[in-house]
Amino acid sequence: MGGLDAMTALAAALPRHSAEPIAVMVVDDSAVVRGMISRQIQTQPDMILAGSAANGEMALVELRRRPIDVIVLDIEMPVMDGLTALPLLLRARPGVRVLIASTLTRRNAEIGFKALQLGASDWLGKPDSLVAAEDFNRDLVAKIRAVAPRETPHPAAASAVPVVSAPTGQPRPQVVAIGGSTGAPPVLTRLFEMLRGRVEQPIFITQHMPPTFTAILAEQLARHGERPCAEAIHGERVRPGHAYVAPGGWHMTVGRDGPDPIIRLNQDAPENFCRPAVDPMLRSLAEIYGRGVFAVILTGMGADGAKGCAAVRAAGGRFAVQDEASSVVWGMPGAAAKSGGAEKVLPPAALATYLIQATSRPA
Repeated sequence: MGGLDAMTALAAALPRHSAEPIAVMVVDDSAVVRGMISRQIQTQPDMILAGSAANGEMALVELRRRPIDVIVLDIEMPVMDGLTALPLLLRARPGVRVLIASTLTRRNAEIGFKALQLGASDWLGKPDSLVAAEDFNRDLVAKIRAVAPRETPHPAAASAVPVVSAPTGQPRPQVVAIGGSTGAPPVLTRLFEMLRGRVEQPIFITQHMPPTFTAILAEQLARHGERPCAEAIHGERVRPGHAYVAPGGWHMTVGRDGPDPIIRLNQDAPENFCRPAVDPMLRSLAEIYGRGVFAVILTGMGADGAKGCAAVRAAGGRFAVQDEASSVVWGMPGAAAKSGGAEKVLPPAALATYLIQATSRPA
């Protein structure tokens, strides 16, 4: 356990009781940034500042001294950077959740995306202005609460979620739509690997991510799925076998240019505090494709996608969601499932299998 004594190791393995405050550690080489984040945490009644460190090596020392629930981790630091420290921190305290906090550059976005693949729960862009600082503080608090470790859901909880039977005589879906947020990028990568060459329908993806990150996500999915995948472009025609990612800062919808479905991007007000948001995408797909939509909602905080799934269902389409046990945050899939109409509540591998079966059925 790398220096952890028996009592600390036992504490690391136990789930945090919901009544206890969330223990947060801040790791950043900037004293100013550490102070800003620490002060925000200290104003929250359900959080405590349990540690502070200027680099990854110091963070490991702090983590071995006391139990930590959530780590806010910088990428670029001296002695030991965040990407090097991440797997060591996850190994030192199984179950700890890590939020990456970094400036939004192409290089940092690439590193941040790699961190998500290595086990980080989510990413936060450091603010560059007072207005941005307000948004950062709001997102920081919300994401800490969302990713904080929780007790493993009881098996009976999953059976209590209402599901419906797959409709008989349903035509083969014309399009697939996927929505996700916290914890979803690694799941998307896995899905695309499993769907490789087996789903010919266009795939629309709205993932809660800022600009630059969505471009990297599209590149990753294109590589892992071996299918054309890129950020959507306003006015482009929808083509079979292609995948379209909503660009950061833009809602992605679908309309028509004569008989042809086309991509439409807009910067309308955020929905569910998000832009891009899943609901506008699903509403537009339901309007254009009706019974031909198959939607999937992956792990993520909030309830984005629930109303969109209701619109899909009302139009005769179908949807399934990721299960709670495999989700980092069962906000989005939970809200969609509990609204009724979900055909399946499944872990990622089973979701991919079900999607392949659904899309390959004869018309």
